[in-house]
Amino acid sequence: MPFNIPILLTWLRVALIPLVVGVFYLPHSWMTPFQQGVAATVVFIVAAVTDWFDGFLARRWNETSAFGAFLDPVADKLMVTGALLVLVQLDRVNAAVAFIIIGREIGISALREWMAQIGASKSVAVHSLGKIKTTAQMIAIPMLLYYDLLFDVIDTRFWGNCLLIIAAILTVWSMFYYLRKAWPLIKENTNT
Repeated sequence: MPFNIPILLTWLRVALIPLVVGVFYLPHSWMTPFQQGVAATVVFIVAAVTDWFDGFLARRWNETSAFGAFLDPVADKLMVTGALLVLVQLDRVNAAVAFIIIGREIGISALREWMAQIGASKSVAVHSLGKIKTTAQMIAIPMLLYYDLLFDVIDTRFWGNCLLIIAAILTVWSMFYYLRKAWPLIKENTNT
């Protein structure tokens, strides 16, 4: 397993996931619900920034690796899944929306793994639609973790839910895009 700064940042992101979730389990005598929301938001944003930064550094310093390519999306999916599960439990996100997003991530990860096994991973490479979906998610989730007025003007509850619904729609759309790209190979490999 290679060890470099980009991989260290990815491991840091994995380590931050329990903090995003765990802060909501602290006793209210330690932190008010508002403070919990602020703390979880800050930790989630730090984790999201490391996601961008580790990829940037890996490309810039030419330190990409197969292990880093594996660990990075796993860390992303764990981060989003952990936050969504907490938001469902706090009744800030509809369970159906969370299921759509998490289910798609599992399904597309499995599709990518299978396509890699048959030597066709380029058929399901990351598309701009998936990047837009991820951006919407990464803005929506911290808003829903914060769950209050920001600067006494921005209603993060409203805008976070709007963005998460947009992310869910893009999730389904991008899933169909990837499945359509993979369909000829799926048909070919299931008939043999």
